[in-house]
Amino acid sequence: MKKNLFFLSSGITLLLAACSGGSKESNGPSATTKKNMEVSKAIGDCFESKDFSKIGDYLASDFVDYAGETGPVKGIEANKMAFEKMVSGFDSLSNDEIKVLADDEYVMAWMKFKAKVLKDAMGMKAGSWMETSGIELTKFKDGKAIEHWTFMEPGEVMKMMGGVPPGAETGPMPPVKDTATQK
Repeated sequence: MKKNLFFLSSGITLLLAACSGGSKESNGPSATTKKNMEVSKAIGDCFESKDFSKIGDYLASDFVDYAGETGPVKGIEANKMAFEKMVSGFDSLSNDEIKVLADDEYVMAWMKFKAKVLKDAMGMKAGSWMETSGIELTKFKDGKAIEHWTFMEPGEVMKMMGGVPPGAETGPMPPVKDTATQK
């Protein structure tokens, strides 16, 4: 009886030690994910300050911005020029993070943008305020951004450009129905 009790208590002790010691539960984001989030924030800060002098610290040499005004923009210098042109039309620019999701490869930031328009452009009048939101998706490698996309709701873009009639609804799109399984 004592022998069985010894083996039973030894087994329970080993089982409890194994369960409590080897847990692989996450204690938050990895160091790589944290670095990617910091770089993403630093890029956003460049837009707010209109200072792109350190943009090369954050972008890989072959960085591609798929959200360029006329299509993909490749390389640090070409992107720096595109960014400077973009922000030159705005004053008091702010980009606030609503929610950020990230892993070791991507940072997805739901952003709220606000700026005062300095010159008439894209249907916006000089002196007016532009406010919109969108998803900024950035891919990272070795601590630098290598690719970037921007996603905005069409209604938000139309509203920003003055194309939505007064009183028109620009809320979120309804869920898409799966028509493949319907008969």
